[in-house]
Amino acid sequence: MKYKRILLKLSGEALMGDNSYGIDPKKLNEFAQEIKAIFSAGVEIAIVIGGGNIFRGISLNREGLDRVQGDYMGMLATIINGLALQSTLENIGIPTRLQTALKIEAVAEPYIKRKAVRHLEKGRVVIFSAGTGNPFFTTDSAAVLRAVEINANVIIKGTRVDGIYNEDPEKNKEAVKFESLSFNEVIKKGLKVMDTTAFTLSKENKLPIIVFDINIKGNLIKIINGEKIGTKVYL
Repeated sequence: MKYKRILLKLSGEALMGDNSYGIDPKKLNEFAQEIKAIFSAGVEIAIVIGGGNIFRGISLNREGLDRVQGDYMGMLATIINGLALQSTLENIGIPTRLQTALKIEAVAEPYIKRKAVRHLEKGRVVIFSAGTGNPFFTTDSAAVLRAVEINANVIIKGTRVDGIYNEDPEKNKEAVKFESLSFNEVIKKGLKVMDTTAFTLSKENKLPIIVFDINIKGNLIKIINGEKIGTKVYL
């Protein structure tokens, strides 16, 4: 097993499946089974999910919605996704804890670093929701921040494509995939792995990032076992 403690970053859009909005229960269950495979292998797992399948504040900001209000609405969307994933994981026998950066005690624990680490040590999957709890920060930034705080070995980012390309492979079939990249190469080539704040924080803390296709069954456990899946970004 190559990685003992990981931070898995999932986009909200990944939960939509073939739908244009919301949560596809079938897709949610597929992800839960992938998580179960690495959980059974003894990996300590923390998860951050976006909220773009329910609400994306930054897009409505262009239509006149206050950016701060929109970002808080997006944070609430990540809590909804976190609750859905928590329920699905517990239905297949995986103990979880949902922590949130916003105070909402009726449904989740407040985020406390020491508690989160203790849960991981006790064999519970920890889902971090509500981003950083602050507007103007993405869930990518929240993922890197939490990964650094809990001393994760790696950030594993699940997407719809099988790695990092020089262009969007969904738009250009001739796009070239990178097997691995240094942080400096990503900056030099102008590749969009994460937003600038998240990427810089990861680079400064020497925390590698693996970008892979979450929709291919078995990919996650292969990464944990050290197989070259997706694209790895390292110092």
